[in-house]
Amino acid sequence: MISRGSEWHRWEPHIHAPGTILNNQFGSADPWNSYLTTIEESVPKIEVIAVTDYYVTGTYEEFLKHKAAGRLPGVSLIFPNIELRLDVAAKTGFVNLHLLVSPEDPKHLSEVNRILKRLQFNAFNDRFDCTPEELIKLGKRADSSIIDDGAALRLGATQFKVNFDQLRKVIGESEWAKKNILIAVAGGTGDGTSGVRQAADVTVRQEIEKFAHIIFSSSIAQREFWIGQKSVSIDELRSRYDGCKPCLHGSDSHELKSVGKPVDNRFSWIKGALEFDSLRQACIDPGSRAYVGEKPPTTAMPSQVISHVKIDNADWVTTPEIPLNPGLVAIIGARGSGKTALADMISAGCDAIAPTGWGGVNENISASFLARASSHIVGATTTLTWGGGVTVTRLLDGRDANGPMSFPRARYLSQQFVEELCSAKGISDGLVNEIERVIFESHSKDDCEWALDFSELRDQRTSRFKQAQEREAESITDISDRIATEFEKESLVATLTKLVEQKKKLITDYSADRKKLLIKGAETQVVRHTQLSEAAQRLRNKIQSLGNQRRSFIALQDEVRSMRATGAPEMLRQAQTRHTNSGLNQKQWEEFLLIYKGDVDKSLSSYIDWADNEILKINGVAVPVGDPNISLIPDNIDLSTLPLTLIVAEMTRLEALISADKILRDQYTALTSRIAQENSALQTFEVRLKDAIGAAGRRRELQSERDSSYARIFEAINNEQNALADLYAPLMARLTASSGTLKKLSFSVRRIADVQSWGSFAEEELLDRRKAGPFYGRGSLISAATEALKSVWEIGTAAEVQAAMTAFTAKYLKDLLSHAPFNPTQQTEYRDWTKQFAHWLFRTDHITIRYEISYDGVDIRKLSPGTRGVVLLLLYLALDDSDDRPLIIDQPEENLDPKSVFDELVSLFISAKKRRQVIMVTHNANLVINTDADQIIVAEAGPHPSGGLPPISYVAGGLENAAIRKAVCDILEGGEAAFRERARRLRVRLDR
Repeated sequence: MISRGSEWHRWEPHIHAPGTILNNQFGSADPWNSYLTTIEESVPKIEVIAVTDYYVTGTYEEFLKHKAAGRLPGVSLIFPNIELRLDVAAKTGFVNLHLLVSPEDPKHLSEVNRILKRLQFNAFNDRFDCTPEELIKLGKRADSSIIDDGAALRLGATQFKVNFDQLRKVIGESEWAKKNILIAVAGGTGDGTSGVRQAADVTVRQEIEKFAHIIFSSSIAQREFWIGQKSVSIDELRSRYDGCKPCLHGSDSHELKSVGKPVDNRFSWIKGALEFDSLRQACIDPGSRAYVGEKPPTTAMPSQVISHVKIDNADWVTTPEIPLNPGLVAIIGARGSGKTALADMISAGCDAIAPTGWGGVNENISASFLARASSHIVGATTTLTWGGGVTVTRLLDGRDANGPMSFPRARYLSQQFVEELCSAKGISDGLVNEIERVIFESHSKDDCEWALDFSELRDQRTSRFKQAQEREAESITDISDRIATEFEKESLVATLTKLVEQKKKLITDYSADRKKLLIKGAETQVVRHTQLSEAAQRLRNKIQSLGNQRRSFIALQDEVRSMRATGAPEMLRQAQTRHTNSGLNQKQWEEFLLIYKGDVDKSLSSYIDWADNEILKINGVAVPVGDPNISLIPDNIDLSTLPLTLIVAEMTRLEALISADKILRDQYTALTSRIAQENSALQTFEVRLKDAIGAAGRRRELQSERDSSYARIFEAINNEQNALADLYAPLMARLTASSGTLKKLSFSVRRIADVQSWGSFAEEELLDRRKAGPFYGRGSLISAATEALKSVWEIGTAAEVQAAMTAFTAKYLKDLLSHAPFNPTQQTEYRDWTKQFAHWLFRTDHITIRYEISYDGVDIRKLSPGTRGVVLLLLYLALDDSDDRPLIIDQPEENLDPKSVFDELVSLFISAKKRRQVIMVTHNANLVINTDADQIIVAEAGPHPSGGLPPISYVAGGLENAAIRKAVCDILEGGEAAFRERARRLRVRLDR
């Protein structure tokens, strides 16, 4: 027995036949040939018929005679539908109720008539049983003029009303009835329970619907109600109505033109084999096994369904051809029976076995069947036929696997794959990669912006913000270096002040010494010499300043040449690398080459020429030696308008007149030169002192600028965090709206501040914790940072982070500096240390953005391997909507207890099989029974011969097949309990 198991077939559950007792409009001549031909030619094909008549089974028996004569070859199952009218009034008559009788018992006609006979109707001071003879008597009592038995039967049928309580009692007292009869009730407003509208009858209506197994209705709203998809939940349906109910609809034909043609083509479809037990299964699982519509529900696309597998050149496979159901296929069997072998062989035909599955398996991971049996399967092949008609053949030893043109046409979650992704050693990159793949594929192609995978999409969404972080971090580094320089200048104020005072004192002393060298009568020359000396010093200062400017201009020329030659081209290359998706051609990119706004070459050359001219103008031309008694400079001239050479020449002339003594004259000249040198040094110190005094203000401005840069880094971090959160938005929306197991899965994006690494670096590399102070002990800095900064680093806004860091530095900077390993007097070392310190204090590389995947509130990294397996199944079964390929899974219940399997996995498989073919190897009864597996393949292996493979055979069918149910119960632990759980609260017996 090898069948595809549960497949959709058209049933006609409510159709009358010629000779029906009431409203027979098929004609008085023999209408059977036309009637049967209409059924035989019906499209879609009718494969199951419930022959309907009122209170009796005569037309059903006639129907069977025609079937036995060779008619209706396409109809595989025929059974009686006995229509009764209850004594409960509806809108346009009385509520109709149907007894659908299983034909499995050869004596079912006699048994059902025995049941009917127990129904009585009291009238005319008499009791009438529900039999043809008694109905005829009732008709004649109602109209004594009737002589014809047929007419009397029809009238009696219109008068006979079944008492609902009596019917319920008769069915309840009959073991045969409970086993072989399903109750259907009309759900419409005319002769159905919807027509029972009186408030006093609400309870009666509910009791009737509770008693019924099936609702006859084609209404979409009614179907949604009865399977718990509308206003009433499944739990409420169980409480009020004994569970969900399938809705079915027939043509209710009373005339030839409507035979097999329900209004609006509302055909009834039942998923299951062509046997009565399929109807029982539809009562157990109405949502997935019963449907009313023009076509049955679709599942996986035919092109993505493996419809048939054939194994060739493998004499150890005794059933080499196996058809496969497009829904959920469960492969069961005892240990070593060939379950995984079949999954491996199917996966090999799909090119779905990873390279590691063919050999070289990790010693900690069990080998696949094909790897273990490689020496025995040389030459064996597997041929898969796909629903679209394509066939693919592959060698089972893997020699033609993973070729350059092959691609996996199925997803295979082998034991090896799951063990590798969910090993006890910790979460693997493979699992994270799979999660990221599902996240990526949850986005529409338009949203993916040409990205090929999650990594590319993430980089596209976040690179802008990462670049902003890098720019601000570089800016902070530069600013910190400048702040360190300003701090160093601040520390020099006292020293420079002292040096200025010393220079002033020295100049005063030198000037006094020079006065002592003068001889009486030379006072006028001395005053004039002093004036000239001061004027000369001013000019020298100008020349020195111009010389500094000139050197800067020359350095700028060098910088411009370097920027043009290497700097700007390199910046352009880096920009091109960062923005590879811009689509700009080389010519367009050239527009982004940084150039100077003006003609800087010309400007710098003119600046140098200007400086040279100014220096030349200040120096003036050489003055020839003249009469020492004749003044070179008139007394009333403005000395600031004279060149330096003329002033120096006049000073030289005066020095010769001041003292005739050569020795004194030389001393005077030397002192004058010394005074000029010290004045020059004094000016330098005064400039530096002024600069140092201004350092505090500049440092505060720089610190404010650094704080702003620090805040902008966190703005970029926040933007990156939001961009990552947007990546999860489509998936998060689904999870938020989901229920059950899927709701346990969550994704979050958050900042992580590694205060430990941040603080440890300072404690180990920067601070001298041997010094007494607030941060003397190990971990004291980490504790302070944890208290003051960790929380705001992780959840604060940019402004809050900036404020927190400002407060932290205000509180602890002095204390931190007190633990410097160098004294400020060690200028070089201390300068380098302060820069390193500033770089550390405002670094942000310890702040990372991490997305976390949690299951039931626990980070996936902390889950057990088994629970990680559940997360993996969540991905493939519930979230991986974009992948419609077959999903092949080997033992998904591994490491889970039976209750967890039921709670966590059953609903996932039920949802997944609606959109893709799922083939699973399992030992768990819940995954077969409570998922309502569409096909069960039972594997069995014979004795294992020495040096070879044991013979392996397979049988297949659906749960509606008693032999398959027996195999499920015999093989799978908990099978009986699972069947009872599935059928509890239903009056449907599921014998094995």
